[in-house]
Amino acid sequence: MTLPAQRHATDPGRELAEPGFWQQPPAHRLAAFARLRAAEGPVFVPEGSGRGHWALVRHAQVQEASRLPKVFASAPGVTTPEPARWVRALFGDSMVNLDGPDHAQLRKIVQRAFTPRLLAAAEADIHAVAARIVDDVLADQPDEFVSAVASRLPLEVICNMMGIPEHYRAEIADRVNHASENIGVERGLASRLRMPGRGLRALARMQRMVAGIGRERRKHPTDDLISALVCANVDGQALGARQLGAFFSLLMVAGVETTRNAITHGLSLLTDHPDQRDLLLSDFEKYADGAVDEMIRHSTPIIQFRRTVAAEHTMDGHVFRPGDKVVLYYASANRDAAVFPDPDAFIITRSPNPHLGFGGGGPHFCLGAHLARVEMKALFRELLTRPVGLRAVGLPDLAGSNFDNRVRSLRFAFERP
Repeated sequence: MTLPAQRHATDPGRELAEPGFWQQPPAHRLAAFARLRAAEGPVFVPEGSGRGHWALVRHAQVQEASRLPKVFASAPGVTTPEPARWVRALFGDSMVNLDGPDHAQLRKIVQRAFTPRLLAAAEADIHAVAARIVDDVLADQPDEFVSAVASRLPLEVICNMMGIPEHYRAEIADRVNHASENIGVERGLASRLRMPGRGLRALARMQRMVAGIGRERRKHPTDDLISALVCANVDGQALGARQLGAFFSLLMVAGVETTRNAITHGLSLLTDHPDQRDLLLSDFEKYADGAVDEMIRHSTPIIQFRRTVAAEHTMDGHVFRPGDKVVLYYASANRDAAVFPDPDAFIITRSPNPHLGFGGGGPHFCLGAHLARVEMKALFRELLTRPVGLRAVGLPDLAGSNFDNRVRSLRFAFERP
């Protein structure tokens, strides 16, 4: 790995390596990224023991790296820290950590399973689930939005689409929370030693559960996604037990977490910007698609993904060499003033809006982008157009993760006429 010479305390990237950086208010972090975008080229971020990564913080940088997978490889892992070899051996490689033919073949199997019939059924289900959730909210009048609303929609939709029996779902929701609650969060030594085991146990139990369902569906297929995946015949291949478990974990941790966070930030943004909320309500169908994309851009549910340089490449005057580590900071790229005028503003009519909330393009562009947009649009239609509207109360309780813009909780209240 190439190490820059004579790095010192005034290095612009050092702040991103400080333990408390991700616990700072969002405005502090965004100001730091703005300073990094103003630098001449990629900035080095030390990570201890002489290692570190190069920060790609501009929109063009993130797009370029995303679209050159033979140069900027996802293997051995896109998270920070990278998954240990024994974890990958035990749980299998997630699609996001694969490159080349392995990634292409797995993605091909999954894409073929998303038939037009399955997608049409999923979209119809999304609208039904969204309406049922808001019915429950109006009846029960809870005051915490993440658990009552934002988490329920993507979890129920994915479980329905996969064909997960009802009696497994409460346990799956609990496992998802345990598996993801401390990803990217700075913790004390005792917690660091304790929590990885808890998260991995939750992941293992969830994967064993779905593997058992997969074995049953091979024998007795039904009209759901698990059946389509385990009974697929794409170039003679279907998903094995480990592949199915890894894919399900990706759907649960990524699909549920990212959508729930985008929904929660969305309610907070509409509350903080009543003019944009009023505009959306003036013609929901006209403005909803733009509002959803602006919520995703502004909140950027996934903050960063790592890449490992596999071939020499020059970007913005810097030569990357094999073995170098880079991090694609989507949270920074989505505030790049070179692409987004007035980038810190929330503007639902922003057009064009080439945000990187689903990735920067290339082979790893998010498979669930369409369904996530449909979920958010359906839920906000129900939340905002019922006679009793909702508003956020106070600020979201953020997890302080360097990986995702996770919201632990958000209080909300009903707007009375």
